Amino acid sequence: MRLEDKIAIVTGAGSGIGKAIADSFAQEGAQVFSVGRTLGKLEQAKSEAGAAAGRIHPRALDVSDQAAVVRLVRAAVEEFGKIDILVNNAGTNVPQRALEVLSPEDFDKMVRINLSGPFYLVHEVLPVMRSRRDGLIINVSSVAGVRASTLGGAGYTASKFGLSGLSKTIGMEEGKNGIRSCLICPGEVNTPILDNRLVVPDAAQRAVMLQPEDLAAAALLVATLHPRATIPEMIISPTIQEFN
Repeated sequence: MRLEDKIAIVTGAGSGIGKAIADSFAQEGAQVFSVGRTLGKLEQAKSEAGAAAGRIHPRALDVSDQAAVVRLVRAAVEEFGKIDILVNNAGTNVPQRALEVLSPEDFDKMVRINLSGPFYLVHEVLPVMRSRRDGLIINVSSVAGVRASTLGGAGYTASKFGLSGLSKTIGMEEGKNGIRSCLICPGEVNTPILDNRLVVPDAAQRAVMLQPEDLAAAALLVATLHPRATIPEMIISPTIQEFN
């Protein structure tokens, strides 16, 4: 197993991309703290992980709660002594996302979850990784973090651009400490966040999008590279979706 003895934290792991990444890491031998807001969803996801379920450790957490993030990281280090991989995947969007209807409250909510939350986790795990001069941080952004998107909306786009900047700066500053940072920017993915669109895609539209397991495969590629190699940014798109 390629991730045996690795300790990982994966946020947004109750469904979609996060669940698929947590499953794939656990199947490859990692001990995975699966993080999400609803413990019941995390426990259900664990029960569906088959033989790897024993390596998945659900933790209910709102990533925008800095104090709770501190407690989570401390608990992980106390239990396993280290953190090898952090996957910042938790994210959100809102239905009323065009500027003419986007509220300050919804904008702040997206920034707290999509940008501040990842920073809180990065802030806590970096000292642990620096002490061992080894670590990997994967930030799941979006093509909306590469180019502005009216489909994603102003608040989501702004928060994902911020996450892109954070991820790239981690790589620039922490590479000398043996810490790698990868920004994964997917196009349309069939996940529950699609239910927040004003026009929810139907089954046929969802079938030709990226699927969570595609993103899990990408994250696993990054996580199993030799530590001398890093992928600072990866754009992954559905075949039918134009990207230029």
